Amino acid sequence: MSEMQVAVITGAGGALGHAVAAAFHDDARLVVTDRHHDRLEAAYGSWPETLLVTADLGDTASLAALTATALERFGRIDVLVNVAGGFRGGKSLAEAPADELDVLLAMNARSVWNACRAVLPTMLRQGGGKIVTIASLNALAGGANVAAYSASKAATLRLCEGLSAEVRAQGINVNCVLPGTMDTPANRAAMPDADPKRWVDVRAVADVVRFLASDAARAVHGVALPVVGLS
Repeated sequence: MSEMQVAVITGAGGALGHAVAAAFHDDARLVVTDRHHDRLEAAYGSWPETLLVTADLGDTASLAALTATALERFGRIDVLVNVAGGFRGGKSLAEAPADELDVLLAMNARSVWNACRAVLPTMLRQGGGKIVTIASLNALAGGANVAAYSASKAATLRLCEGLSAEVRAQGINVNCVLPGTMDTPANRAAMPDADPKRWVDVRAVADVVRFLASDAARAVHGVALPVVGLS
């Protein structure tokens, strides 16, 4: 590519978000966003060509401001990577909190819906772009004690497939990555008896994201790509 891409990465304050940003670092200009500005400052305060923007993915006005800030600084948006999301589980459907499905749909599906709607007018005006969303292997099949989480990630996947069908003819590639259990500090703390060697390195997931955002994936549309390692 002759011109450096401008990539917006949501959830950049987390372990996977940081790995994704690192995968883009050498050949893209970055807009990293998270709800917690201190996490962005700690991770990216010294990075050149990196714009730190605090944003709430549940707030369309916040996302409009994010998009406007990115365009003011860099003039375009070529890539959106939807990393932000959340997990709640461990209880059966009968025992789970009544709001569990609503909470997870907001974190994992509505956040993606809102972020895509924020950047799509720019990408359509430019005549192209790349949208890569982190879903989960749970999007493909429900599991015990994670019914709401699985449903929220399945909704995310279907949303991206539908968007891909809508915009591929306008030069916008929309794809999903479906990680298995990832090796993150949070997962190590939550599952101290598990073997993290069987989990997926977040850098491996980030490499797949970088590929899908590259010109090498220009003919790839609407895929749901599992990245599972040994998990």
